[in-house]
Amino acid sequence: MENITKHPILEIPDKKKIDFKFDGKLLYGFEGMVISSALFLNKIKIFGHHVKDHSPQGLFCANGQCSQCNVIADGVPVKACMTPLTKGMTIESCNGLPELPSEDSRVEVRDIEIINTDVLVIGGGPAGLSATKILGENNIEVILVDDKSRLGGKLVLQTHKFFGSQEDVYAGTRGIDIGNILGDIVSNLDSVKIWVNSIVLAIFSDELVGIIKDMDEYVLIKPKYLLIATGAREKMLVFPGNTLPGVYGAGAFQTLVNRDLIKAAENVFIVGGGNVGLIAGYHAIQAGIKVVGLVEALPKCGGYKVHEDKLKRLGVPIYTNHTVISANGQDKLESVTIGKLTDSWDIEPGSEKTFACDTLLIAVGLDPVDEFYYKAQQFNMKVWIAGDAQEIAEASAAIFTGKIEALKILKEMGISIAENLEELEDFANLMKAKPPDPIQTEVVDKEEGIFPLFHCNQEIPCNPCTSVCPQQQIKTVDDLITQLPYFTDDQDCIGCGKCVAVCPGLAITLVDYRKDNKSPIVTFPLELTSEKIEVGRKVMVVGNDGELGEFEVTRARFLKEFPKTQLVSVRLPSEIAKFAVGIKLIKSIYTEPMDLYQQSYTDDDIIVCRCERVSVGEVRKWIRYGVRDFNELKALTKAGMGACGGKTCTSLINRIFREEGIKQENITSGTKRPLFVEVPMGAFAGIKSKKGSK
Repeated sequence: MENITKHPILEIPDKKKIDFKFDGKLLYGFEGMVISSALFLNKIKIFGHHVKDHSPQGLFCANGQCSQCNVIADGVPVKACMTPLTKGMTIESCNGLPELPSEDSRVEVRDIEIINTDVLVIGGGPAGLSATKILGENNIEVILVDDKSRLGGKLVLQTHKFFGSQEDVYAGTRGIDIGNILGDIVSNLDSVKIWVNSIVLAIFSDELVGIIKDMDEYVLIKPKYLLIATGAREKMLVFPGNTLPGVYGAGAFQTLVNRDLIKAAENVFIVGGGNVGLIAGYHAIQAGIKVVGLVEALPKCGGYKVHEDKLKRLGVPIYTNHTVISANGQDKLESVTIGKLTDSWDIEPGSEKTFACDTLLIAVGLDPVDEFYYKAQQFNMKVWIAGDAQEIAEASAAIFTGKIEALKILKEMGISIAENLEELEDFANLMKAKPPDPIQTEVVDKEEGIFPLFHCNQEIPCNPCTSVCPQQQIKTVDDLITQLPYFTDDQDCIGCGKCVAVCPGLAITLVDYRKDNKSPIVTFPLELTSEKIEVGRKVMVVGNDGELGEFEVTRARFLKEFPKTQLVSVRLPSEIAKFAVGIKLIKSIYTEPMDLYQQSYTDDDIIVCRCERVSVGEVRKWIRYGVRDFNELKALTKAGMGACGGKTCTSLINRIFREEGIKQENITSGTKRPLFVEVPMGAFAGIKSKKGSK
């Protein structure tokens, strides 16, 4: 079994071991784990085979948005990523739907309960929690619904510290801790009811919201006000091999590694240089997984520069102006082939490289989960939307937009609010803005005393270092959150190291010339081990341009306020002290390309609709025949008719339309299903089934 037993940030809980069967074989997992994680724990990545072409099926989103991970659990088809494992459960590969019972038997049905509430909040992530906190603190009756077993949404996957400000979004605190903080607050509010493991199915024209409560009971809620904070779903790319087991979303990887503590891979390759991809790479390294490389199609990564720098310093090659050509393997991923892009977005001949890996993470952006919002608008409900469902941005921005939308609801209720909504929205827009280009910073001349050095060079909304300095000597220009910090030097720095420990980008060092101005002591942050580094051990010191050499550790410590960030001090020659940014425990070992994977592909080999195994070539053929209506395309190809309801393939098909020169205004959108999640028909009649069978 491949579970993580040691992690620099995450606590390893003592979980009860339970048995289950998969395709007749006795296996073991842990109580509270979902089926997909239990299978990964046992090194099983193929969950079944598609009935159309017998292609192997495995995990993709791990968030209930697709149906790639379907299995048959105790005779019922379920999503493995959403269904809790139970002791003695019998699980089978999903190679098509199970046979219906030969005889119908009478069942008991019941009346469906209708529950009234002031506000229904759908989504218990950063936006939903933040909004519920504001509403509950104003004694508003709230039902908060989330489809996972614990509150926090993507916060439970985030081991890194947040950007922004401490006052507004808990900057300098790790996402997992913010999730716990907000979850504890809302759980203790008298006017708030929390329903976890509860799935919202649909919004109806009579303004009722249908929910499977606690994975078992169908209820209807009649809210006066509705807030949608449902987050986002992973985008996919079209390339040969894109549905092989081992190719999945970065969020799914973080779910396996950071939530369920599964060592889901040995060697990963990442597609996408936004914050999601960069952070996922760092999380992989923390979990002891090698990151073979990362490709970004644009000339530079779109995520924060400090996230990119963290990976580079740890020896991860980043290939900009490159893209994935193919994922290679038969029943599972064995390698990935990448190539350099020309100015016309073609592959430069001879630039192809193939790297061995067992996992390919797709981090090419997110789509808002906003269908509930538009359906509620259609039925003239009083509805608001926050977080990624409103606009894709950082989780810190989601916390802020959740607060704003909750204040708007209070205002709609006639409750006076002290906050200036216009100013709050201006700040939210600042936090959601695309990061600007890095700027050239000057090297500090000073070579005496002790002081912090700031290695961040991108004006992003972040200032926790200004809040933790006990002498208030760290400032930003005009106190603006997007300006780079500087040390005022109004009085002597006391060398407490709090600014080094709090920095979300690990971009502050402390330089001490007091004992020797020729060989100062430099203190670095380290988040790669929970074990205290011993004095005298040699570590590799790195700058943003590469390795600077091995040097001995003179001191290592953990601050009480920041127990997971180790401060490691090293004596360095003065000529490199100001350019040293971090340390790592081993020298980087780069993965060399293997012999090129030779195989010719056509559009008919590339899958665009995962559920129905519809190829790019088939979609392109009908577009060229003149099809401009999604519904017609669906009838001709079955694209979008699968279990996920077109959640994954719609944006990809839109891209094919664009590639064929068809403008968006000339395309008729497909009709969305009235139900946004698959559910047994018996649920609407009030028939109960086994726990976890939805």
